[in-house]
Amino acid sequence: MATLLRHGASRVSSASSSWRGSWTGTSFKSFSRSLFVEATTEEQVSLRHLSGAEEGVAVLTLNRPDARNAIGVELLKQLRDVLEAIQLDTSARALLVCSSVPGVFCAGADLKERRNMGVAEAQRFVNTLRSTFSSLEVLSMPTIAVVEGAALGGGMELALACDIRVCGDKAVFGLPETGLAIIPGAGGTQRLPRLVGRPRAKELIFTGRRIDAEHAEEIGLVNHRVQAGTAYKKALDIGCEIIKQGPLAVKLAKVAIERGSEVDSASGMVIEEACYAQVLQSKDRLEGLDAFAEKRKPTYHGH
Repeated sequence: MATLLRHGASRVSSASSSWRGSWTGTSFKSFSRSLFVEATTEEQVSLRHLSGAEEGVAVLTLNRPDARNAIGVELLKQLRDVLEAIQLDTSARALLVCSSVPGVFCAGADLKERRNMGVAEAQRFVNTLRSTFSSLEVLSMPTIAVVEGAALGGGMELALACDIRVCGDKAVFGLPETGLAIIPGAGGTQRLPRLVGRPRAKELIFTGRRIDAEHAEEIGLVNHRVQAGTAYKKALDIGCEIIKQGPLAVKLAKVAIERGSEVDSASGMVIEEACYAQVLQSKDRLEGLDAFAEKRKPTYHGH
């Protein structure tokens, strides 16, 4: 049976202040009070670990049905807490990001809350949202967005922060911020061009246009488009493939790809060399060679 880590049941402090930026616990609570946000124990973000043949796969679920998973102060706080926990969890080797709300992945920012924010408060909120998605992007394990229904604004930016995107054929994507006289502020202007190219990204952002799942697949926004209602199964299949590989190798492959894509090719080769040097020293590498020679499945431990 899957074990469930619920918000509030376990608080894990992060050694990295960069995840919280200038908006740390005390100031976040003060900010929440300044918006008259009522304290709540409602679970809007949960994390569970699968077991059996799926052991090593973790599932992060958004659950705010009354607001179509709109990202408000409380949901953002819970999301940050869960990401801090998963980063420190060595048992998780792949992470699925999904929604429990039918017909929607995430509708974006909570605009009703946003209306009550002053300029400084709105800026702090968006800065924290951006840093939270960046912390998702740099998690050591591969991440897979499971999109059924609408992924709009911050919801699409959440999906963009994942390594892989799988969607049902009823999914809808869009960055409608320019229609509200703002711009995507949680990484959309940076991640979308890197994924689909600058001309396509500019058109989508300048027009605020929504696109369907078929179009998203055509431009490379999603890795896989499947029948509506089956995106989770497809994502889980991918996650199960990932957990069979050497965990240290997968982790360092992600580092090499991410850091290498930010520099010129020659510098990227240096990064690859450094990552390869680390796997050469691992016990998992020797286990892989032994398993191959003995015609058996390897047992990897991540070191």
